Amino acid sequence: MFDDVEDVAHTGANEDIRRLRPLTVLELLTESPQPLTLAQLAALMQVPKSTLMRLLHSMEAQGYVLHMPAERGYVTGTRAVALSLKTLRGSNMRRECRAVLRALVRRLGETCNLTVPDAGRVLYVERVDTAEPLRMHVQPGTWVPMHCTASGKLFLSSMSLLERQAVLANLPLPRSSPRTLVERAALEAELDRLAKLGIGIDNEEFVRGMIAVAVPVRDREGKLVAAIACHAPSARLSLDELMGNVPQLRAAAERMREVLLPPRG
Repeated sequence: MFDDVEDVAHTGANEDIRRLRPLTVLELLTESPQPLTLAQLAALMQVPKSTLMRLLHSMEAQGYVLHMPAERGYVTGTRAVALSLKTLRGSNMRRECRAVLRALVRRLGETCNLTVPDAGRVLYVERVDTAEPLRMHVQPGTWVPMHCTASGKLFLSSMSLLERQAVLANLPLPRSSPRTLVERAALEAELDRLAKLGIGIDNEEFVRGMIAVAVPVRDREGKLVAAIACHAPSARLSLDELMGNVPQLRAAAERMREVLLPPRG
């Protein structure tokens, strides 16, 4: 009789694990700095590739994952991102994030953003715009490239050399503006420079006429989890002037860390 009870409990536990597989997929994709292939996901989850392929096809059909071209693997889809943003916006955390950004915008007079790395892309999580009429419009929930944005270059420069090389090996480098670094050697040299500075810089590389500086938001172990970036038109502010705001950006990043990672009680 006890064997039967144990068998039922074991069967129930296995069924719970199967039901949680979609969440495990999303968690792994969110934490990875680059797309994950079917083989990589199957190895991490210890699930047969045939079983996982069926799950991924279903999740892709519903918009929760996206299969990148040229066999570069899977990333989170628009529906998963929309769900996470809805969760954030419905919480006190969202209001506190905006409060940090709003205070920063009042002080700097330029648009400020909260971004996170998302499988080889940069995801805008929250944003507060300047009151100035000349500004760049990017909605929360938007993805932008890593190689030509201040936050993206910060995320890349903060990686270990091996991790960065692995990400860059699978990262396309399309030209977004005349200043975009599209040659890998030039980009790697720039990332080495930024790693020493501890910031990210966009010198009209993403949008012509727009500059940006980003600083890291780190957890208590020093791991980069997000970035705060400030954007400005080069017609209103020089890059040197914008970089003069780095101390205020770093102070805001410290406050943002307390919002995103409150001390454990």
